[in-house]
Amino acid sequence: MATDAFVPRGPALQATPRGGIALFWQKYGSSYLFMAPFLAFFVVFVIAPVVTAMALSFTYFNVLESPRFIGWSNYKLLFLEDDVFVIAIGNTLKFAIITGPIGFFLSFMFAWLINPLKLKTPLALCFYAPSITGAVAMGVVWKIVFSGDRYGYLNNWLLGIGAIDEPYMFLAEQAAIMPVIMFVALWMSMGTGFLVFLAGLQTVPTDLYEAGKMDGIKNPLQEVWYITLPMIKPQLLFGSVMAVVAGFSVFEVATSLAGLPSPLYAGHTIVAHMYDFAFIRFEMGYATTVAVFLFALTFGLGRLLMRTLSSKNEY
Repeated sequence: MATDAFVPRGPALQATPRGGIALFWQKYGSSYLFMAPFLAFFVVFVIAPVVTAMALSFTYFNVLESPRFIGWSNYKLLFLEDDVFVIAIGNTLKFAIITGPIGFFLSFMFAWLINPLKLKTPLALCFYAPSITGAVAMGVVWKIVFSGDRYGYLNNWLLGIGAIDEPYMFLAEQAAIMPVIMFVALWMSMGTGFLVFLAGLQTVPTDLYEAGKMDGIKNPLQEVWYITLPMIKPQLLFGSVMAVVAGFSVFEVATSLAGLPSPLYAGHTIVAHMYDFAFIRFEMGYATTVAVFLFALTFGLGRLLMRTLSSKNEY
């Protein structure tokens, strides 16, 4: 009888590690099996490249020879000696700070304006179409508009109205290159974020607007501030993250308009700097250092936006 007191009973029998793993697998095993294909692709095509890039950033690697560990030399060169990289950071920050918020605001504004209309589907296609056009093809089209001779559309128009006496080199003058790139990028900014905003606006219940009018809301701007924006916070978060990524990953538009390298590096960006060292000079170790810096920058800003706009902060 005395020995019976030491015999584990009930849940204690399942407290062993083996029993716990079996119970866990019985409860969640099917879920992990369904997740397995995605997890495998995520590890192979996302996690592994990021880890590999971080490792290569501490090496000298020219593709032809095996990577050679050099410690922090690439980072010292990047931040202390690479003057062109400093220009690229300035251009990229300028581009992101200006086009990011403006593109975010325009995407929401146009989605809000066309949402009540019956023709919102064809209008949405008109706004979305430039974003699915290749940046290189769009750059070729806009090169005709900003061409530096009198046959360029903009120069021809300015000469016709007497605003200028001779053609202006929009894609060669240092002061004009970045504004032109920003303009074309904003033209192409009605992409996924615009569609997400449009879809989010359609999920807001109309009853809330009717209740808001009874509570004292008097105009559409108050409806947007007190009802619409709080109801589409997840879409705002997604749109802001996409705007940050698009702002810091600008490359094709800049190089197709201004070339690589651009005149006096006026249109040089961080991604263009990385492309230059990776696929023109074949200095992969240094290129991955630039890539790691860009990853850390975008990841940090993304986390900041998630903390700011995430609906979980309300609880």
